[in-house]
Amino acid sequence: MSFFAPPASPITADERRARVQTMAARLRAEGLSALLLGPTASLLYFTGLAWHPSERLTGALIHADGTVDYICPRFELDKIAGLTSAPNAIAGEILTWEEEESPYALAATRLPSGGRLAVDDQAAAFIWLGLSQALGADRVTDGGPLIVAQRSLKSPAEIALLGRAKAITLEVQRRTRHWLKAGVLTSEVKRFIDAEHRALGGEGGSWFCLVSFGDDTCLPHGGEGDRALKTDDVVLIDTGTLVDGYHSDITRTYVFGAPTAEFRRVWEHEKQAQARAFEAAKLGAPCESVDAGARDYLTGLGYGPDYRLPGLPHRTGHGIGLDIHESPNLVRGDRTPLQAGMCFSNEPMLVIPGQFGVRLEDHFYMSEAGPVWFTQPSHSLDDPFGEGASA
Repeated sequence: MSFFAPPASPITADERRARVQTMAARLRAEGLSALLLGPTASLLYFTGLAWHPSERLTGALIHADGTVDYICPRFELDKIAGLTSAPNAIAGEILTWEEEESPYALAATRLPSGGRLAVDDQAAAFIWLGLSQALGADRVTDGGPLIVAQRSLKSPAEIALLGRAKAITLEVQRRTRHWLKAGVLTSEVKRFIDAEHRALGGEGGSWFCLVSFGDDTCLPHGGEGDRALKTDDVVLIDTGTLVDGYHSDITRTYVFGAPTAEFRRVWEHEKQAQARAFEAAKLGAPCESVDAGARDYLTGLGYGPDYRLPGLPHRTGHGIGLDIHESPNLVRGDRTPLQAGMCFSNEPMLVIPGQFGVRLEDHFYMSEAGPVWFTQPSHSLDDPFGEGASA
């Protein structure tokens, strides 16, 4: 079976500059002077700078006038200068602090008198505390709503990158099914998946790879042991990769051998629940309506109700992008209206305690015409990847 992943180009500096200007306009509309980004996915989103979290603040200030400052320890100056001068990054003044100095006081000097600062909602608590001490708690506010409102609406370039990542992972899932053999350990499967992701152009898969056999599939995030595969075991594999920082996250569940009649029945319910969720994704409808589409169908079959087992123990889906789990979510209580550009997982797992779990996970994005699958859902239990008689 031939493999094709749709082409996708890295995010350009022009797109990042447009993101910065959009955020600057949001800051002005809210009467805020700046947004501080910690070493999070939002730093990468706006500036192109990827940085590891540590006890030392390295981040960026986006000002309401659209300018950008970087803040880093003095000994990291040369490295930050190199990273921010890369072709797809955003240039800005680099402010440095020595080990005995406060980066929070340094950030405060860049704000106008009385100016209020929004803070990256994913930044560590010590960053929030340091800024609150330097500025006063009344001048520090949550930047999360501003960031989510912008990052949740993906551009065509982002959707292309997400599509490529997901196509790679779906092919890795297909290859893995054919590679499985009795006695193989979950750790061996994970190594295989990582190697295949890399071979196809993804950034590996070992950072996120859940492999469950048998009754371990009852646990939404898998068991803790290194289990060996046995004939007629249920197999649940949930994995993903990265392309230019954008995530895939696809789950397939099938049987290594002959499915029981009960497993076949539940698998079909899971497939239909995923389809009901997709059908419920209407532009302008609240995110929670997608969860209701799957959950109401399952409740009507006697599962649940709510999160009770046997049934669906978690939300139907989550947003995805530079973070594998992003807001908004397809969950009861999230009334965010569905808009074009939003991207979600669709994974209304079914758990039968003490027996097995079934999760089928694909992703979709909202277009101007409604939801569009990134990857086609599992074809059938006996032919998960739609390969026909050759499967």
